[in-house]
Amino acid sequence: MEQRGAGAPARTVTAVVVTFNRLDLLTMLVERLAEVRRVEPALREVVVVDNASTDGTGDRLAQLAATHDWLTALTLTHNQGGAGGFHDGLQHAVERTDADLAWLMDDDGLPDVGCLTRLLAEDDLDFWGPLVVDREDADRLVFPIRLPGGTRVVHALADVERAAGETHLLPEIVIPFNGVLVTRALAEEVGYPRAEFFIWGDDHEYRLRVERAGARIATVTDAVVRHPSVGRLGTPMMGGRTTYNHSPSDLKGYCMARNNTVNLRTYRGWAHVGAFWAKTLWFYTLTHRDLRRLALSARGAWAGLRGDFTGHERFLR
Repeated sequence: MEQRGAGAPARTVTAVVVTFNRLDLLTMLVERLAEVRRVEPALREVVVVDNASTDGTGDRLAQLAATHDWLTALTLTHNQGGAGGFHDGLQHAVERTDADLAWLMDDDGLPDVGCLTRLLAEDDLDFWGPLVVDREDADRLVFPIRLPGGTRVVHALADVERAAGETHLLPEIVIPFNGVLVTRALAEEVGYPRAEFFIWGDDHEYRLRVERAGARIATVTDAVVRHPSVGRLGTPMMGGRTTYNHSPSDLKGYCMARNNTVNLRTYRGWAHVGAFWAKTLWFYTLTHRDLRRLALSARGAWAGLRGDFTGHERFLR
């Protein structure tokens, strides 16, 4: 990975925002990024990837681009999901701008004004990002974190700060696509998120890929993005000894079964694939009996093994 020495020139940043039918949240985020630019001149450009929204986002983006010369609207011809949006957005940042870094985020996160400045203070990392805290309860994490060197998963901000200590860094941990920075050199080396994943698991796959490439990864605990609550992630099973990522959405359930199978087979091996299938079987026969969802998950897993990434399209019609 790229090494930076003392006296190296200041790095420039292109923010990449992916949006779909969340006009109010997107408008708030764009105005926040305008505030960020006023305090952090390294942020040169904001690219908003509109996943063919149907709520007036295109018209609003045209208005914003007319008043903000640093904003570029990239409107896709059809909804490619978060995976496709981040693929095209990061590709644009790397191939059509001269930025040293891409700052990747969904439309529902709101970085603190000083978030980017704090992240840029770390100049020896390749893939790093902020803490993502609950917008309504800043003492809680939106996405739980497994602390380095063990199996403990924490939900409270205080636990993370205690683990990070005076460095304010959690090495080898990051929540991708929620304010994460990626260097141009790393993106050029490993490529872009897998657009065919559509949703669910694309961010995890990208983290695994950069990890395999030897990237220096960390969470900066005193840089903050505020995010709406997503509820408690993971439904308890096996007497509370573990959890399963069940979603009432058939689209998400199918993509999770397919993409998780692909990720585990690629990065962890067949034993982990078998454990995931066994866990799915247990969950949908004993914990949350739903044989229809079990069959849907089986179709998704089989599609993943075949390398078929078209099956989710039936849920979009």
